[in-house]
Amino acid sequence: MRPMTSGISLPQPANQVMLVGNMTYPFDETLKQRIRSHIHQFDDRRAPEEDLKHAAVSVVVIGHGDEAAFILTKRSPRLNAHSGQFALPGGRVDAGETALEAALREMQEEINVSLSADHLLGTLDDYPTRSGYRITPFVFWVGEEIQPEPNPGEVATIYKVLLRDLAHPETPEFADIPESDRPLIRLNIVDTQVHAPTAAVIYQFREVAIFGRDTRVEHLEQPVWAWS
Repeated sequence: MRPMTSGISLPQPANQVMLVGNMTYPFDETLKQRIRSHIHQFDDRRAPEEDLKHAAVSVVVIGHGDEAAFILTKRSPRLNAHSGQFALPGGRVDAGETALEAALREMQEEINVSLSADHLLGTLDDYPTRSGYRITPFVFWVGEEIQPEPNPGEVATIYKVLLRDLAHPETPEFADIPESDRPLIRLNIVDTQVHAPTAAVIYQFREVAIFGRDTRVEHLEQPVWAWS
């Protein structure tokens, strides 16, 4: 694994047919192996530790009907930090545990889903946040039937986002803001706009896991209201 460097990559599609707006992604072994292969071919990077606190999040791929989807949550309004924001299951890495252990623990605590390392497909790049974290994302595949349940103290709502919606060409948006020279990212999903850091992690999952592109996201900006 290499340390992160800044810069905007210009990805090229691994398979032109994947760019079709109405493409569907059946939840099957073929898709599982495609995602696994794309992630394994990707040289994921760890961010410099510096003074950043460590956190871990999970992109949990599940079946929704016959299609593949991933789990997205909306944080509880009761939380002191980042309440009401969209997030992937995850949280801070506690002393004495690995990032993977933290991702699995937080998943169980937040949405009552218990997985193991056997469900892991791979790891994406660390994303350093404006609020002082470096987030390590893990991608899991859940072949068995699960029933996610929100912990009301941490999660207000659980969403199942179809991969075909994530893959749609109009899902990602980029914008300039006067406070930064970095491009702001937002994703048009679940009938709203999801911002970084969550949007950056999901966007890299889209690019790497679905399309097989070598896309970096550490340069993608968060909205100013998420800087603290």
